[in-house]
Amino acid sequence: MSATGKLYLMPTPLDFGTLAADAAPPDLQQVLPLDVLQVAARLPVWIAENAKTARAFLKRVHGVVPLQQPLQALLIQELPRPAKGGHKPVAAVPLDPLLAAAQKGQDTGLVSEAGMPAVADPGAQVVRRAHELGIEVVPLVGPSSLLLALAASGMNGQSFAFVGYLPVEEAARGARIRELEACARRSGQTQMMIETPYRNTALMQALLTHLQPATRLSVACGLTLAGGWNRSLSVQDWKRGSRALPSDVPAVFAIHGG
Repeated sequence: MSATGKLYLMPTPLDFGTLAADAAPPDLQQVLPLDVLQVAARLPVWIAENAKTARAFLKRVHGVVPLQQPLQALLIQELPRPAKGGHKPVAAVPLDPLLAAAQKGQDTGLVSEAGMPAVADPGAQVVRRAHELGIEVVPLVGPSSLLLALAASGMNGQSFAFVGYLPVEEAARGARIRELEACARRSGQTQMMIETPYRNTALMQALLTHLQPATRLSVACGLTLAGGWNRSLSVQDWKRGSRALPSDVPAVFAIHGG
């Protein structure tokens, strides 16, 4: 066994939290390569955004590639989260205990609730600490809703920014939208954002209210899922036939100067 283990950044499918209770999940091999599933099946230690979701993912992995250890024998540690509505970084809490097994030679997986870990989730601080501790970081291939949405938008993929969540308060949100639009027009840079699914419609309405008619707006909803769709139009065209957004499926929004 090597002096230190590796930290594998394990992608997960984008359907978690979006399926009806009686719906069968899609085949993992449609979104994750077999060699990625083989890595997942052998890892003894996990760092997860949500332990319950991580177990559900590993059960699905087991259906394709049998786990080398029983699920209950795996060490699954939850990543501390910043307080809701706050900006306290995960680095403010001890991260070394999560990486202790890797420091002792055990390969460890980092997993998000859906999609790529450490992208739009708090796992990035774990990756940073792993580098500081000399632990090799290995990113694996899998779906990223942000990159899929960007590719489908027809917007500038050479220069783009992901700005996360916009303010919830109406006036602050409108000001932020106008600020991002000005940046997009000035620099040509695509501006990307997300919202909690139940606020999808509210964000869409705010974008249509505050953006200029010629600004291009892209919405990608439930990509890789059955019924997923994406649409990229000018704001004025969106207003002619605006589409209702689901309140239970994540969406990615992007704007460009036109």
